[in-house]
Order: sequence, then C-alpha cells, then structure tokens
Amino acid sequence: MYWRRTFPGRRDQAHAAREFVTALLPDRSRLDEVLLAVGELVANALRHSASGQGGSFAVGVRHAAGCTAVSVADEGGRAEPVVTDADDLAESGRGLRTVSLLADSWGWHGDDTGRTVTVIFAAEAPGTTPGSEPASADEDDEPTLPLIATVDEPARVHADGLTAGKP
Repeated sequence: MYWRRTFPGRRDQAHAAREFVTALLPDRSRLDEVLLAVGELVANALRHSASGQGGSFAVGVRHAAGCTAVSVADEGGRAEPVVTDADDLAESGRGLRTVSLLADSWGWHGDDTGRTVTVIFAAEAPGTTPGSEPASADEDDEPTLPLIATVDEPARVHADGLTAGKP
C-alpha cells in the first residue's frame, strides 16, 4: 500500500507528519524507529531546503511484504544530504547519522530544486529474529522494497548509512 500527503513547510508540521505515519502503521513493530526517522527527515527538509522558507514538503509511505519505506520530499537546497560527524558539543548535525543507524537502508535523489530522502525498515531490526538473541546480518538480508519515486538519475543508497557521494 502507498500513501502520500503534502504538508505546509512549518515546524509544527513535523508533529502532523508523525501523526500521519502513526495512523497508517499503528501495528508496525518498529514504529518508534520509523517515527524518529520521519521526524529527523522532516526537520532536515525544513532546515536545509526551500520547504522551510514558506514552501511545503511531502511524506510518502509504502508498506509491503513486511517492509516499510518512508520518503520525505522537499523543495531542494544547496547541499546534498550526507551523514556527518558532529562535534560532541554541537547542538545539531546528528540527524542523518541517527537515521542511518536506525534504518536498514536509506538513500536520496534530486537536486537544488527538489530532493527526496527515503528510509527503509524491514519487518524486524537487522540481526534479530522474534524470540531469539540477535544474530549477525548477512548482506543478502537487505530489504527489497523499491524507492517510492521514479527518478531520472540513480538514487544514492546507503545500506550502512556512513558513505556519501555520487555513484
């Protein structure tokens, strides 16, 4: 199933976006992780793109075959989304690192006129099986849910969330 909603580019809409996702996925086993990622992606869209300067952003949710993909599309900005190493005393700069550690994979596509960041969550957290101790994850355990949008350029997919740059 796929849902998409557009929100005004205001800070108070981060809460509305999380409520939207909660309403769609009330029984999702990793809902807290999904909601934290949504909050971080919306905050980034508002802070680093034209969406937060009187524009708007959209949240897309796709759930199929036990996987959930959530995308936040903004109105573009000057910098590409990258995981950074924030200083211990920095008040910001940890959003995508947090997302990369929570999600099974993430990626983005777009340019300075519009960008979409997508996170993918498998049914269970990587390396876990219900009722058992965590196990090591194989590279073949990657979720197969496709990115939500069709793109004209390759998506930058970060399975470990720690690499950045163009393919």
